[in-house]
Amino acid sequence: MNVADVLRALSTLAWLLAFLVIGLAVFRASRNQPFKAAGTLVAVGVITALVLTAVSAGLVFIQPEERGVVISAVAPEGYRQQALQPGLHWIIPFAENVIRYPISRQTYTMSIAPSEGQVAGDDSVDTRTSDGQQVKIDASVIYSIKPSEVVNVHIAWQDRYSADLVRPLTRGIIRDGAASYTAEQIVTGKRADMINGITDTLRAKLETNGLVLDEFILRNITFSPEFAASIEQKQIAEQQAKQSAFVVEQKRQEAEQARQTAQGAADARVIASKGDAEARLINAEAEAKALELIAAALRGNPDLITYQYVQKLAPGIQVMLVPNDNPYLLPLPSLTPGVQP
Repeated sequence: MNVADVLRALSTLAWLLAFLVIGLAVFRASRNQPFKAAGTLVAVGVITALVLTAVSAGLVFIQPEERGVVISAVAPEGYRQQALQPGLHWIIPFAENVIRYPISRQTYTMSIAPSEGQVAGDDSVDTRTSDGQQVKIDASVIYSIKPSEVVNVHIAWQDRYSADLVRPLTRGIIRDGAASYTAEQIVTGKRADMINGITDTLRAKLETNGLVLDEFILRNITFSPEFAASIEQKQIAEQQAKQSAFVVEQKRQEAEQARQTAQGAADARVIASKGDAEARLINAEAEAKALELIAAALRGNPDLITYQYVQKLAPGIQVMLVPNDNPYLLPLPSLTPGVQP
């Protein structure tokens, strides 16, 4: 409760006390009982009530979410040029009064649901698309009065700006916006474009009338049963096509994986074969180099082959034929301990 409300309450109480004193004086006079102080009390009560009434009528407190338009009997235009800002203000009692306007956000809803919106029943926007399809559009407009334009809004619309400006303006712009697209475009990727177009147009129109558009919300679009059924069938067909494509892709990936597995096995066999061939080649090269070394050693020491031959003889050999032009057999030393050759 602000100061102005307190003063109004006190003035009302003062008037009640003044009338109570007058009634008491009349009652006592009817019973021939003098009430000497009645005149003084009545005068004090009436004067106090008049003062409090005048002061309370001249004090106005404006809330932070409000602006006040002063209607004045002494102003040349009949109103003050500037709206009252938040706080406590003084106006001329009984010659001026204040009309308050909210500058906070307000919402106007048009819905097909009977219990929603400012208008009872089906209040959706009934329109047609560019291809002749009938649609019902539910929408909400969140807006506010521009603080610097409160006086102009009062002059142009008073408190009718919601029903006589926001509602018809929004419905007309929605119809024009929907008529620019086909029903299928609204269902698919053009819906956002339609909303953006409606928002831009509505914002500009409200701006010229002193209102600020905070947000336009397209809540729902209802198509005819036939068109809705066709859209549903199309979506089902598209989903089935996507499922088939997914299955085909899955099979392709499985085939590719099997091919890669088979290719990997073949590559492994090729690598193993190459490894074997390279190993044999290395062995052959090693043997060839060994033979070259042996040949070089034999060229330098021809008796080396005889020595290697003797080293390879089995332990059971008792005699051997010695080359180098010795055509006889030589007995080998006995390998049995204690036996002389």
